[in-house]
Amino acid sequence: VQKFRVGVDIGGTFTDIVFLGDDGHVLARKIASTPDDYSEAVLDGIKIGVAELGITAEMVSEVSHGFTVATNAIIEQKGAKTALITTKGFRDILEFRRNRIPRLYDLHYEKPPPLVKRQFRLEVGERLNFKGEVLEPLNEVDVDRAVQYVLDSGVESVAICLLHSYANPDHEQFIAQALAEKAPEVNLTVSSELLPEMKEYERTSTTVINGYVRPVVERYLSLLTDGLTEMGIQVPLTVMQSNGGLATADIAKERPVYCIESGPAAGVVGAFHLGKRLGMPNLMTLDMGGTTAKASIIEDGEMLQAPEYEVGGEISVGHRLLRGSGHILRVPAIDLAEVGAGGGSIAAVDRSGSLRVGPQSSGAFPGPACYRLGGQDATVTDANVLLGFLNQEHLLAGAFEIDADLARKTIRENVAKPLEMSDMEAAYGIHTLVNSNMGRALRAVSSERGRDPRRFDLITFGGSGPVHAVGLAEMLDISRVVVPPFPGVFSSFGLLVADVEHHFVQTHFKTFEELDITALSVLLNSLWEQGRTQLRAEGFDESRHEILTQIDMKYEGQVSDLTVPFPGGEVNRQTVNAVIAAFDQEHERSFGYNNPGTRYQLVNVRVIARGLPETLRMPERLELPDTGNGSTAAQRDVYFGPNKGWASVPVIDRQGLSGEISEGPLIVEEYDSTTVVPPGWNATIDRWSNIILEKVCSS
Repeated sequence: VQKFRVGVDIGGTFTDIVFLGDDGHVLARKIASTPDDYSEAVLDGIKIGVAELGITAEMVSEVSHGFTVATNAIIEQKGAKTALITTKGFRDILEFRRNRIPRLYDLHYEKPPPLVKRQFRLEVGERLNFKGEVLEPLNEVDVDRAVQYVLDSGVESVAICLLHSYANPDHEQFIAQALAEKAPEVNLTVSSELLPEMKEYERTSTTVINGYVRPVVERYLSLLTDGLTEMGIQVPLTVMQSNGGLATADIAKERPVYCIESGPAAGVVGAFHLGKRLGMPNLMTLDMGGTTAKASIIEDGEMLQAPEYEVGGEISVGHRLLRGSGHILRVPAIDLAEVGAGGGSIAAVDRSGSLRVGPQSSGAFPGPACYRLGGQDATVTDANVLLGFLNQEHLLAGAFEIDADLARKTIRENVAKPLEMSDMEAAYGIHTLVNSNMGRALRAVSSERGRDPRRFDLITFGGSGPVHAVGLAEMLDISRVVVPPFPGVFSSFGLLVADVEHHFVQTHFKTFEELDITALSVLLNSLWEQGRTQLRAEGFDESRHEILTQIDMKYEGQVSDLTVPFPGGEVNRQTVNAVIAAFDQEHERSFGYNNPGTRYQLVNVRVIARGLPETLRMPERLELPDTGNGSTAAQRDVYFGPNKGWASVPVIDRQGLSGEISEGPLIVEEYDSTTVVPPGWNATIDRWSNIILEKVCSS
């Protein structure tokens, strides 16, 4: 019997659903997100897919999900009422933060407010040193007082984070046990269980965020799993984590902090698998939806991971760009730069008379003015409709009617008149400015980190991505662009090709001179067994376990560390020497120099446990249905800006492309997106149904 896997990704504007059959048959659908209860759109989308395919709920073999519920709770400050219990003297660590600001010399910079108010940050007397030795015993009277305060104040969730508990969890476990006995209904997050890693601010922030969003995520996932059960879908729900691996819903409920960037990660995973299929080891990815645009890098066939990132700030980043505006999360994540630039991004003229686009978005409702849902603001989508890049009658094969006159009116009133320019000049200005904003994200993951963008191919997806793809490629001097099948729902496809993956970490702070090989071996074997135990619990036999080991280390005296791979097999002096050599090489690559012979410091040990599928997750061939947009016009007038001007452009459905070269200008429409091929570019379609755009060499 034919089985179908289902991937569902929630965005700020649309919820994307992909059904993938065993034979490669694909059904893709987009429906409006339901912010009041995101599970409604998820369940409605699955019902639509089941009905259109004519299958039963029993034929669904897997449901994988990427969601924004936790992120929204942080951004909107609508998480659970949370308390923090910490070591006496450290209650204000969330206020102190790290000395980072998003913009140099910003005199008006304000730190984001802590997620836990000061009156709910409770102290207990105790103290450990960094080795885990007790300097001051735990004051049990303080513990009783804190537990009583939690009971009296109606706290919903408690984060427990004591100094140096990564080296000795006994005091945290005592507090957790006291709360479990006297306040069993309260959610508990214990730092020594969630993140047994040094750096007290990062560990405290991560523990607090987990506690803050955990009740919200638990309620959402419980509602969703109940809805799936009512539909007759009995398979376990899996959730995308920020690191690009899947986890069960039960793990996501317990450790939601690992799933904050689940949606953006899924698209990069899809691009990674597609790049392997196409023989493209170096890819720059851009996912442009209705609200945000996310950029990442795949280099030498590997997705780049960041050990920490920020959430809830002006821009979510794994490394740089605008650090200091959000809350730090010390969990592994696919390295992304995210900006508020999407189809729904609002364009307006500020008080200085300058045009601004984003980060504010019109969202799903009221949406762009051209959607005829009451939107009054000019958006990027309105500009693209007016320029002729998008269908001026409808999108999503008629599911969304488009009113080009409303797009023109709102751009004229909000942008063209204040700037004293024509409607088309204003629309092209909006289009160009949002490209510039997205270019910042692409540069943040490439040239700002010493990578030449010209070495990379650009793969672009999201509903709005293919409209802007070539403009961004020209900005970065990239000569080849890939538009994958069903680009508007590609992140949902990424959910279906991801593997189950779990990360474990433990601080082991030693210089290599004082390193005990036997103790390191015991620690590694313990972490390896944790990984295997988790995979066995999820149904993976030993033959389908992949265990990877990494070491965080630095030269003694340095503040920051680098992560390097640890060779598999026996732990001995030879493997330790191999790690030292790998570190020197990575330090040279990252900073332009190394210092062999200096004292080396081991900081953390990391283990990644992957569950490998029995069959390939990426089908050999995708069978795509007719995904046209149902356009009635064979030609459309399109404005390509002041240099290239107007052109009467052929409009074809994606199925109309062949392996033969089609010269631009050309508009390629499909159900979930539109690809713009401007003059000077060619388009072909390959055997895996990807659109390949290439710049025409100028003589």
